[in-house]
Amino acid sequence: MENQDLRWKLRFENLKKAFAQLESACAQEEYSTLELAGLVQTYQFTFELCWKTLKDLLTFEGYEVNTPRETIRKAFTASLIDDTERWFDALDRRNILSHVYNESTAKQAMDSIKNIFTPMLRECVTSLNERAEKE
Repeated sequence: MENQDLRWKLRFENLKKAFAQLESACAQEEYSTLELAGLVQTYQFTFELCWKTLKDLLTFEGYEVNTPRETIRKAFTASLIDDTERWFDALDRRNILSHVYNESTAKQAMDSIKNIFTPMLRECVTSLNERAEKE
């Protein structure tokens, strides 16, 4: 159990760093093509780290979850997140952006990343931070 405790906390440290990069990227008003691609990629790996951190914490707490969707559902029931539909939308968007990249798709995603998904991830990071401080 100690190894699982360490695993989620180490992954959480990486998530906090990735999230800080995402917030920095979201602070810009204008993006070059390369910066826009960077914003999208930063969102992708931050979201990936976030759901995997949730999975590791849930595993540490005794739940069995394997997929992102299972993790999102269980994180909701464990009060780690508060809106599964927004999380499923974020997951779907991450999946689409992982397999297809074009500037038009990235521009459409930019607004969601900045105004919906980053605040959602911020709430999760805050929740995870509170959980880590209790231990």
